[in-house]
Amino acid sequence: MHTDALLSGKNLIFYIVRKGDCSLKTKKLTLLGLLSAIALTIFMVEAQIPALVPIPGIKLGLSNIVTVWAVFTMGPKKAALILSARVFLGAVFSGQMSTILYSGAGGACAIGITILSRKFLTKKQIWIAGVLGSIAHCIGQMAVAIGVTLTPGLAAYLPVMIAIGIFTGAFTGLCAQFLTERLKF
Repeated sequence: MHTDALLSGKNLIFYIVRKGDCSLKTKKLTLLGLLSAIALTIFMVEAQIPALVPIPGIKLGLSNIVTVWAVFTMGPKKAALILSARVFLGAVFSGQMSTILYSGAGGACAIGITILSRKFLTKKQIWIAGVLGSIAHCIGQMAVAIGVTLTPGLAAYLPVMIAIGIFTGAFTGLCAQFLTERLKF
């Protein structure tokens, strides 16, 4: 049996990158496309899951696993491209264009903090970047919500978002750390 037919899902991405019959530029573009598709799929599936808590705007943010992993393994620029593609396509496919504002602001704050934390965190501390990114995401989304609604009183909700964000960020950060430790890229 030909070895190409034996590829499993997790090895497919790395097979495409390492295979010698594509140019380096094509390999990188293909990898970015695949990771964007994975993040978008996770985002869309998570949007269909009923909320775990009866608090608006609270979700696990599982697609951020891909972004955090990409920041630590591929670098800031490629991770930003993946995030941008997910935010834009997520808004288009979900039919909620306001998602671009909220996810864009939250994502920009989160990836900014994750990129900064990459400079002082080790691969064994990626979960901390997940927590810091989640907190920054909450702050970015709240800033947009206050700006859009012109209701500064929404800021009273921020401590609740941050408290829950610490747990969800730790989870997504631990998942990204697990991937970084297990997948040799």
